[in-house]
Formats: sequence, structure tokens, C-alpha cells
Amino acid sequence: MVGTAYRKRFDHLCGMPYTARMDATETDTAMMRRALEQARAAAACGEVPVGAVVYRGDEVLASAYNLRETEADPTAHAEVLALREAAKKVGTWRLDGCRLAVTLEPCPMCAGALVNSRLEAVVFGAADPKMGCVTTLHHLLDTDAFNHRVGWVGGVLADECVAVLQAFFQARRDPGNRPPKPRPARP
Repeated sequence: MVGTAYRKRFDHLCGMPYTARMDATETDTAMMRRALEQARAAAACGEVPVGAVVYRGDEVLASAYNLRETEADPTAHAEVLALREAAKKVGTWRLDGCRLAVTLEPCPMCAGALVNSRLEAVVFGAADPKMGCVTTLHHLLDTDAFNHRVGWVGGVLADECVAVLQAFFQARRDPGNRPPKPRPARP
């Protein structure tokens, strides 16, 4: 599940060995594949390709991808959108027994939303050296200061997650192949 190349990158970025609080299951890996589909859909819309899926057992409760540019909303991260949709589906903000698969390590806002939703666990693909707050920059899901802790595993299908992100940003840097930047509709 977690390749040697990813572990070396993780060790280098974090200055610590790759660890996980839990092991990824077959279901986690399958849900990460669904999250990757969402990430590709985001890229096709010109959004940063991050996808997320909320699930309980084998049941998908919600899936989403980044819509920050399209919605002109700084909180429209894939994780937050998927959590909102899942909460509406189950009829409560408490997502007890649910897990979330996301292609990029959650930022501080999303990590906080995971804790506040009482999520059981998060499964992420690529580490985020600039904003990652599960293991890279901070350990927000593990802190004893909060009244809930969220289990986690990182590096699931990491090479595929990294490849989607790299392809998107490489295309952004190439002026001849630059995808259009999304613009929100004006009323």
C-alpha cells in the first residue's frame, strides 16, 4: 500500500520516520481509488485535484472534490464538502463510525473539521509539506488537548495521488498547456 519511494519522501519532508496509527484495510484502499476519481474530476474543472469520500463500512455516504475557485469559497475543500454532505445524509453532525479517504493530507481547517465531526478515522494519500496537519507540520488528530481523537493512516496509494497533483501543477506552469482558471459566476 505504501511504497518505499513514498516512505523516503515522507521521512525527508517530516524529519521523522513514516508511521501510521492504524493499518489501511482493503475498503480504505478501494475508497481511496474513489477519492482519486474525485480528484481527477476536480482537475478537469481546473480545481486543485483533491478528492474525498466519507464512508461507513462499504457504504459511501458522500464524495466531493475541491471547489474553492468555482465557488469562490475558501472553505470549499474536498473534505469539508464531503463531511457536510455525509452529515446531511445521516441526519446528524456526529459521524461516529465513519471514515474519510482523501488524496492529500488534511490542512488545519480540515483536520479541525474531522475532529469536530467525531470521525473515526482519516485515510490520506500524499503528505502535504506546506499545510499538512495530520503528521507533516502538526499532529492535530492526535492531540490530547481535544475531546476527540481521529485515527489515521497515511500514504495509501500515495504515488497515484502525488502523480495527479504533479500533473495538474506541471500543466499550470506550462503556458501553452495551461488549463483555464475557474471563475465564479457573478449574479
